[in-house]
Amino acid sequence: MPAQAEPVEARALPVPHGRLTPNAPLAPLVWFKSGGTAEWLFEPKDVADLQSFLRDLDPAVPVMALGLGSNLIVRDGGVPGVVVRLGKAFAKVSLGADLTLDCGAGASGILVSSTARDNGVAGLEFLRSIPGTVGGFVRMNGGAYGGEVKDILVDCDVVLRCGTLQTLSNTLLNYTYRHSSLPQGAIVVAARFKGRAGKSEDIQAEMDRISASREASQPLRSKTGGSTFKNPAGHKAWQLVDEAGCRGLTMGGAQVSEKHCNFLLNLGEATSSDIEALGEEVRRRVKDTSGVELEWEIQRVGKPK
Repeated sequence: MPAQAEPVEARALPVPHGRLTPNAPLAPLVWFKSGGTAEWLFEPKDVADLQSFLRDLDPAVPVMALGLGSNLIVRDGGVPGVVVRLGKAFAKVSLGADLTLDCGAGASGILVSSTARDNGVAGLEFLRSIPGTVGGFVRMNGGAYGGEVKDILVDCDVVLRCGTLQTLSNTLLNYTYRHSSLPQGAIVVAARFKGRAGKSEDIQAEMDRISASREASQPLRSKTGGSTFKNPAGHKAWQLVDEAGCRGLTMGGAQVSEKHCNFLLNLGEATSSDIEALGEEVRRRVKDTSGVELEWEIQRVGKPK
């Protein structure tokens, strides 16, 4: 058994300019609406505030970044250490030079794609379909509808766990499917995305097409975490789940969506333990029926209760 982390006392924490909250409930901040608390929730005022806080924080204290919480299971025992949530100061998007958008890491895919449309920048429409923020897109090589972040990212600014601010080029991130080589503990604070020239009406038409497709195929108005499992090479995760007889499967208050088998749902009062256990049961059944081992796409963090 791993040693339990020591509680982080307030006196051991740097004094930031932003907001620092002890025992902060995380369920309201994540799409599944389940899970425990953050030992400390830090909402920095700006990049400099984040840098100084991390620089002065004991290196033994774990740190985790939280975006919109769309692709995340927070376990019921909560998250030890410090959870960093980037707020409005990190949610700005503006047009840079040469069809490039300068994006704060807290900006949503909808804001980025809409700003691109308003400025005649095509190629970023797919971001509208990904429920999350720029920081998460960059870390996980977010993608959908034929596009991936690796196709549009110029570079990104990250604050390392030691508080140093660095700019990393696309090539340094070694992107693969839903994965990057972002340094452990690094927090993305900004990114530059490059598109191509386009007409705003054509860009809007493509965004409308994507929105309609999502509406028809995904349980958008449910408590869910988005795509649960990565697509294995040569397969579609939802199809493997369906063929294993898991469509509509329930466990506690959690269910495999009947509309899209690669989505798990909180039917109302599910615990994170219910949701994660259901996902593991789906993985077991898929392995038994197809021989394929599904890999989680949803991030699972924190401690069991």
